[in-house]
Amino acid sequence: MKLLEGRLFNVSNRLPVEIKFRAGHPRLNPAAGGLASALDSIWRHHHGVWIGWAGAVDAETAATLLQKAARGRSYGLKAISLSQQEVSKFYSGFANEIIWPLFHDMPSRCDFDPEYWEFYQRVNRKFAQSAMESATSKDLIWAHDYHLMLMGRYLREAGCTARVGFFLHIPFPAPDIFEKLPWRKSILRSLLQYHLLGFQTERDRYNFLSCLERIVPEASWAREESHNIVTMDNRRTRVATFPISISFEEFAGHAASRDVEALSTQLRRELTNNFIVLGVDRMDYTKGIPERLKAFRILLRRFPELRHKVTLLQVVVPSREEIPNYKELRREVELLVSQINGEFTEAGWVPIHYMHRNLTRKQLLAYYRTADIALVTSLKDGMNLVAKEFCAAQVDERGVVVI
Repeated sequence: MKLLEGRLFNVSNRLPVEIKFRAGHPRLNPAAGGLASALDSIWRHHHGVWIGWAGAVDAETAATLLQKAARGRSYGLKAISLSQQEVSKFYSGFANEIIWPLFHDMPSRCDFDPEYWEFYQRVNRKFAQSAMESATSKDLIWAHDYHLMLMGRYLREAGCTARVGFFLHIPFPAPDIFEKLPWRKSILRSLLQYHLLGFQTERDRYNFLSCLERIVPEASWAREESHNIVTMDNRRTRVATFPISISFEEFAGHAASRDVEALSTQLRRELTNNFIVLGVDRMDYTKGIPERLKAFRILLRRFPELRHKVTLLQVVVPSREEIPNYKELRREVELLVSQINGEFTEAGWVPIHYMHRNLTRKQLLAYYRTADIALVTSLKDGMNLVAKEFCAAQVDERGVVVI
């Protein structure tokens, strides 16, 4: 069902594909992360353009490869060109060394470098300009996540006549945490330049409104049915909760395929039919991976009768490897895996099977179907899609997810 009169302009930090160099030649690869899969179903009913960064490649090469990648899709792909310095200070810096830890209630991990803020503004302006080049008053510009909280402000300043919305995929912190951000008022006022603001949970929406009360007292808000209307400078912004999900039926259908079933059977046979506990996570300190490994070590120490019977299959997807905190986390995780395997491994049994790489959809589904239990141990999360994917993949209703 078509819901828009015009086109949808989907704007996110990254495109659903990225360009990487292999043997000196640029190649298209599916982008890692849950945003692309979460938004895939939206495009079945709309046409438009997806705007984002495609990787460190020149504009001409990006345009040629993205034109090829867009074949068979209902939308085009448009790349934002970012310098190495912009990627470092906007993405690695402001977005992931300030906003990401702060919004996950970990302010001690923040690096409030003022230069990061300058680049965050500059890059948000770039994204706004790119959307403005093609959008008309009939179109909808939909910005995604914590990378683009200022984009609405720059669209307004440029005289944008399209409707503009924003969805935050991660938690929004309570006022006591958010107030630690030096640029808190500018960000809140910029978010109010969007026509619609979407959050994952009621708690996130409540935290946002609480921050407005304390930091932007000139803004007023009222409850209207299932949403809030915030008024500031004679402008109204609708604030609502939209929990994100996956295409359950499609995911379950792929999981039931013969190829996935055959691979799952092979995996279980290779793991000697042990009881399988599965973890699938990005390499991120919010996911609780070291805590999970330590808990598994305690389990094996307290209940030695479980040795040879249970295996932890831990898949870790590489993420933000250029950021020091993430490099340290990988060292910690891999040291723990080595220590636990060194302590408990016996002939014919290794307690932890650890993989640090991206999986294909077929491989991921096979691991979901193989596992008896999926462990989701996030310390703080927006909406963890692994739990939903695991449930959808249980075509025989055998596996259990523990959150």
